[in-house]
Amino acid sequence: MTDETETQIDETQQPEETQEAPKLLIDNPTDFKFHAAYMAYSDAWDKMESANVKNELNGILTSLSKDEISYQNFYSALDDYRRGGGKDRRRYEFSRDRIETQRKRDWRHQQNKQERNSRYRKH
Repeated sequence: MTDETETQIDETQQPEETQEAPKLLIDNPTDFKFHAAYMAYSDAWDKMESANVKNELNGILTSLSKDEISYQNFYSALDDYRRGGGKDRRRYEFSRDRIETQRKRDWRHQQNKQERNSRYRKH
């Protein structure tokens, strides 16, 4: 009898992820900035599988359409999802590491010196 009640409870309780939100169709092709934002939203929405993430994307676009957030905030919020991490993932940080270069002549000179030294170290 407990098996029957457990299965009935499992069937009646559906997780929130199964209730997928529909894709918003509030594109405005005459407004270039909003149209570009909608295209970015549409691409991100199509790639996502989780219904919760799709609901959050819908909320972001709705906020933009009501002028509650700026385009910069919209793209920074959307960028988290386009990278595949959502809110949980750390933001990507661009690092400016120094790249040291060398002239070809100097590189050849160094290579020749290393080869010369390696020949005489083998003894």
